[in-house]
Amino acid sequence: MPINVNSPEYVKAEKEFYEANTLEDQLIALKIMISYMPKHKGAENLRQQLTTRRKKLENLIIKKKKSSKSSKTGIKKSDMQAVIVGKTNSGKSNLLKFLTNASPKISKIQFTTQRPEIGMMNYATTQIQIIENPAIDSPNYNKGLTNSADTLILIATSLEEIELLKKQIKTKQKQIIVFNKIDLFDTEQRRKLEATLKSKKYNFVIVSTKTSEGLEDLKGKIFQSFDKIRIYTKDPNKKEHDTKKPVILKPGATVKKVAEKILHGFSKQVKQIKIWGPSSKFPGQVVGLNHKLKDLDIVEFKTR
Repeated sequence: MPINVNSPEYVKAEKEFYEANTLEDQLIALKIMISYMPKHKGAENLRQQLTTRRKKLENLIIKKKKSSKSSKTGIKKSDMQAVIVGKTNSGKSNLLKFLTNASPKISKIQFTTQRPEIGMMNYATTQIQIIENPAIDSPNYNKGLTNSADTLILIATSLEEIELLKKQIKTKQKQIIVFNKIDLFDTEQRRKLEATLKSKKYNFVIVSTKTSEGLEDLKGKIFQSFDKIRIYTKDPNKKEHDTKKPVILKPGATVKKVAEKILHGFSKQVKQIKIWGPSSKFPGQVVGLNHKLKDLDIVEFKTR
């Protein structure tokens, strides 16, 4: 196909189109190419060819989904999982990119996210799984993913969007309202917005994925939304405990739960247990397998 478009955005999108590994990525690139097409009459033939190709790609994607036994992505759930839900172009991908190690495709084209994007957020010595669900107003939206999440991050750019999201989501998980693009509001508009959100008793954070305002506060709210405790383990041959990766458990969990989470059947090999921290009467207290733990406790196991 002869190309007579010199726009750098068009040329970049065309390169991405030919290098794409999936039909979905090809479609995204093609839509960008069409959006940068010149409007003059001389480009009508080229525009028509691109539009025809776009329709063929869309039909191929639909056929692929119908022929597949399941179009949903299999995701292994982490101990703490939060799912980002919002409409297209609300800033979901930018939010995921800031919070985690993920590198989602970001574009102004609608419905860029075709499948769930997964990242891990490091916070307070824990790793929290953050997943961006495709737009709630797209055919790729994964309702099951939303229903099974521990925490929902509802991102919106208007009060109307918040109401729409809450009406569409009937589950009872903890929800954090993220009002994005606050950089577009002046002082008075911002004051009124905050007053309205408070009056509705929302658990909210006002952010800007453009300026990074409020995003550190959001990390704290996400972590606090999980009803979990962190238990650290200590090697008897070392002075310090492992601070890198705590065992994540529900409140009221026993020492036995820690042992079994480390290795199934491990509790039967334990001959002595010592603990330090909030649930201990004194440092290095010897306890049994049924001892109930508290957040930030340290456990040392000696085996037979």
